[in-house]
Amino acid sequence: MLSGLDHLVITVTDISRAVDFYTRVLGLDVRYRDQERVDLMLGDMALRLHWTATDIVPRAATPTAGSLDICLRSQLPLDEVKRHLDALSVEIELGPVERQGATSRIESLYLRDPDGNLLEICRPLKDTGAC
Repeated sequence: MLSGLDHLVITVTDISRAVDFYTRVLGLDVRYRDQERVDLMLGDMALRLHWTATDIVPRAATPTAGSLDICLRSQLPLDEVKRHLDALSVEIELGPVERQGATSRIESLYLRDPDGNLLEICRPLKDTGAC
């Protein structure tokens, strides 16, 4: 019945600050919809920013900044991602560490956006052939 994800809403306290972080740090393209909604493009999907005090309806029952925990796939090797984050003085909370992804083993770095949302950046691990 379902085929994928179109957009995911991230509740933020400051849209300008969030746009700066997601574009500068993670390299996402921004599309402004209106004053209270901004799309950050991730392939053919959007991370949609909503301000905490938005009047947009319908919305989540309890929109709360800092409550998101999301894993994003990286096109770059994680050592390059780490060097990029280090150059921007973005704190890495954990990693790289091995985890289980949706379909395979992954290696991940963890960081937080300005509202405290947990962002996991991952890459699939190559199959070692070991059992």
